[in-house]
Amino acid sequence: MGNHRDPRLGQGRNRLSSPGDRDSSIDSTTGTDSRISNPPQGRIRHPGGGRKRQTQTDPTLLPDLEELVDPVTRGDPESPLRWSSKSTAKLAAELRAKGHRASTELVRRLLHQLGYRLQANQKTKEGASHPERDAQFMYIKERTQTLHNRDQPVISVDCKKKELVGPFKNNGREWHPTGEPEQVNVHDFLDKDLGKAIPYGVYDVIKNQGFVNVGVDHDTAEFAVATIARWWEKIGKAMYPNATELQIVADGGGSNASRSRLWKVALEQFAKRSGLQIHVSHLPPGTSKWNKIEHRMFSFITMNWRGRPLVSHEVIVSLIGSTTTQTGLQIEDVLDPRPYPIKIRISDADIAEVALQRHPFRGEWNYTIHPKR
Repeated sequence: MGNHRDPRLGQGRNRLSSPGDRDSSIDSTTGTDSRISNPPQGRIRHPGGGRKRQTQTDPTLLPDLEELVDPVTRGDPESPLRWSSKSTAKLAAELRAKGHRASTELVRRLLHQLGYRLQANQKTKEGASHPERDAQFMYIKERTQTLHNRDQPVISVDCKKKELVGPFKNNGREWHPTGEPEQVNVHDFLDKDLGKAIPYGVYDVIKNQGFVNVGVDHDTAEFAVATIARWWEKIGKAMYPNATELQIVADGGGSNASRSRLWKVALEQFAKRSGLQIHVSHLPPGTSKWNKIEHRMFSFITMNWRGRPLVSHEVIVSLIGSTTTQTGLQIEDVLDPRPYPIKIRISDADIAEVALQRHPFRGEWNYTIHPKR
């Protein structure tokens, strides 16, 4: 058997040759049987060839990972990862401590395979559901329809999130030249000279029209009712010239809380000035996000000023007033520089003087305030 260089194999490669090697099925470069190694047409390997998946060679890998990533429902409630970051690095370390061969990249791929994705917190929990929640919503719906049939105004009211005024970061993105983002402060500390903005809104449920009173002091019951009064004088009176009643739908807490005595006293003063019967219906506990003003007006204001620093009260007023929607929403707004003191106490005698009539159904949530006894 001779030993010579085969020019087809490149420099430095030799092959063993013998008189009968032309009939051999052994590949001279790999030493494998070509009858076995040649895969079917269109494949690189035979079916089942190549390295096995780690989940096949380590059948407890996936179950152990699920126990770590979701310890409350699938694993040990006292797992150390329950109260720490579930990063891929920490998960990989925990898996290695259990005897698995695991890298951060493997953990990432397995988490995707299990249906996990990186997600932020989502604000959806507002406490336990009240047993008469649905009945109260039905009551509000019926009253809204009744007032609408009589051409009387129905408004949804609430205070939007307070905003710091100044060059502060505002969530969202706006188009700017590449590499030239608008510069804002690193820290979000109140600027005592610029102060804050308190947007209290009124949304006309029937007309799809909005009004926002941008306060600068405190979100109090007097401020809330002052906003409703300004809406009536600027918009409502002209839009409903024959109105004798006003239906207000409000949250059960905050400056327009169902238990607030100052709210009721201020509403009676407004009723006396306007001559309107004021009907109030509060949303049940835990349903503040269902208030129509939240998703029909405030959400569009937020979208309109996304990514824009609210550098002054004038900018805020302009951005609110320029908010529109394809459904025809229009918003009028004003700046309210007046002070609204806090900690005003209403005595039992004062609240007893309010001409308040509780409705038969959930009178603590539904009541009418008359302009006079």
